[in-house]
Amino acid sequence: MKTLYDVQQLLKRFGIFVYVGKRLWDIELMALELDHLHQTDVIDNHTFIAAKLVLAREHKIEENKEQNCN
Repeated sequence: MKTLYDVQQLLKRFGIFVYVGKRLWDIELMALELDHLHQTDVIDNHTFIAAKLVLAREHKIEENKEQNCN
């Protein structure tokens, strides 16, 4: 798992489609959905950690973009 698209495809396998309208918010909601999948043992630790790392990286990128715009 390397990209945000990969995380989206993982969530899609469980019928979870995320689109709030703002990329940062989408990433945050995806992280919450991943937490729920992991807590209920639907996804394993390796998949969970890999997806969370991708989301953390993307979240940081989006935060930096917002800071640079201000």
